[in-house]
Amino acid sequence: MAYQAILFEKRENVGILTLNKPERLNAIGPALRNEVHACVSEAHNDDDIRVLIVTGAGRGFCSGADLSGLAGGPPPRGESQNERLDEDGWVGRWAKLFFHFDKPVIAAVNGVAAGAGMSTALAADVRIGSEHARFKTVFIERSLSPDSGMSYFLPRIVGYARAADLIFTSRTVGAEEAHRLGLLDRLVGHDVLMEEAVRFAGEMTQWPPLALRVSKRVLQRKYESTSLGMARRATNDAREAFLAFSEKRKPKYTGS
Repeated sequence: MAYQAILFEKRENVGILTLNKPERLNAIGPALRNEVHACVSEAHNDDDIRVLIVTGAGRGFCSGADLSGLAGGPPPRGESQNERLDEDGWVGRWAKLFFHFDKPVIAAVNGVAAGAGMSTALAADVRIGSEHARFKTVFIERSLSPDSGMSYFLPRIVGYARAADLIFTSRTVGAEEAHRLGLLDRLVGHDVLMEEAVRFAGEMTQWPPLALRVSKRVLQRKYESTSLGMARRATNDAREAFLAFSEKRKPKYTGS
């Protein structure tokens, strides 16, 4: 599928989704979010993709919701009646998008991640960032309470008190503090951010793909017993794991 507001590429078993509105710091407008939903669906249905990396073009990761169209005028085009009547709204659907994607998601935070853009990074399973990464909750500055999943993700990542600090003050958190707080799991040089993100993804793609997906489900649902059986359905991979171990070689998994 051809995209206009995003870029998507595959590197072996890794999908790389780049928000591509650098002139607006990759703010989330209707076109971008529709394409992201389509891209994530495409990645979900592609068995060759085992890990998804999300990043931003230019100097920003994602500056949050695009507010440029809120100064009056007709509703945004491109949304169906069902979408407009959805009680979750687009922010609710956006919050669930990456979290419910049952393959590992890595956020490669290359610059500012604010508001719903910060929530996007928090929805990833892990975050790797460069020294240019900055986080800002923003919502209270707009006379809003947190949405797009921030009230769920942030306290689970940094704890209640630190989440309250960041939400109530809306202060900017630089890369080093973000790493200390746990907003970033790994901090690397800006020039090697994507190289390191792909390498990080490669550490995950070396393992059986069904076991990888089920492991994410177990982490999210905190329920192991039925999921264990699902992972064991990949009988060829289970056999390959045993043979590779006994033959002292690197395994090659197919997801079968």
